[in-house]
Amino acid sequence: MKRLSLFLIIILFCLQLFSQSFEEIKKKAEKGDIDSQYNLALMYFYGKGTLKNLKRAFYWFKKSAEQGHGVAQYFVASMYYEGIATEKDFREAFYWFKKSAEQGYAAAQFFLAIMYYKGKGTEKNLMKAFYWMKKSAEQGYDKAQYNLALMYYKGKGIKRDLKKALFWYKKSAEQGVAEAQYNLGVMYLEGKGTSINFKRAFYWIKKSAEQGLDKAQFNLALMYEKGMGIPKNEKQAFYWYEKSAENGNKLAQYNVALMYFKGRGTFKDINKTFYWMKKSSEGGVARAQVFLGVMYYFGIGTLKNKKQAAYWIKKAYENGEEKAKLLWDKYDLWKYQ
Repeated sequence: MKRLSLFLIIILFCLQLFSQSFEEIKKKAEKGDIDSQYNLALMYFYGKGTLKNLKRAFYWFKKSAEQGHGVAQYFVASMYYEGIATEKDFREAFYWFKKSAEQGYAAAQFFLAIMYYKGKGTEKNLMKAFYWMKKSAEQGYDKAQYNLALMYYKGKGIKRDLKKALFWYKKSAEQGVAEAQYNLGVMYLEGKGTSINFKRAFYWIKKSAEQGLDKAQFNLALMYEKGMGIPKNEKQAFYWYEKSAENGNKLAQYNVALMYFKGRGTFKDINKTFYWMKKSSEGGVARAQVFLGVMYYFGIGTLKNKKQAAYWIKKAYENGEEKAKLLWDKYDLWKYQ
């Protein structure tokens, strides 16, 4: 719905350009025509029919907004919010988002809800945040649907309701929001708000993973590895763990390292084991830190370095890995600090 509304705005804008020149629109805007002021602002904003000039765009958006143009009000609010061609001013952003939201503009309703939720430009008010988020979601705004689902899931501004959370995650997921697809998949996986359904969980987590969400890629790999909702497939498990690892997921980096070490789903590669184990260790994964310490101690995939072995095994212990204490004592690693 959001994409459709933006598409219609662009189409209408293009039609306006075909029928009127920049100078004609400018003359009408200067005479106070609300739509011409808005269209002139768009032309300056995007550099269509004239040179791009964000300050002039802001000026004309504001002129149109002051006359009550709902979409112009949204643009003015956004420019205040981001500090585009004007100084950042959350109070002004709030004021204009509210004006636009009250006219039914879904994007403005969403941002107004966010401002109430975070207490930006106004006092924090979760009930009002919920009210405006729902208004926007009911108009089909995908991000609002996702955030409304979160509010139902966490019980923010409304009583916790997992069935309604599932409903709105599904609405948002169907519009392609990766986070919503992932959360919907997890709800099916865990049986929250619905019965456990591994096949549906797999379907939605895969949708999200294909969009590049690292935690979805990690869980998709896990499902392939365990055979949850899909037959076991170590090659696919490795593929998705590596995708997730490349996107910075620290647990995935540990799992990829293990798969290279054991030759599961891929060929054995000690050098790549070391590379990914180090990445995961640097991200604070205690299991990886223990493993990395042992690799340094015995010179596996790297040169022997007992000082580095002591460093990483100590880190692992500090992060709560009990096995690290046994290794610390067994190899007298205190000598190498």
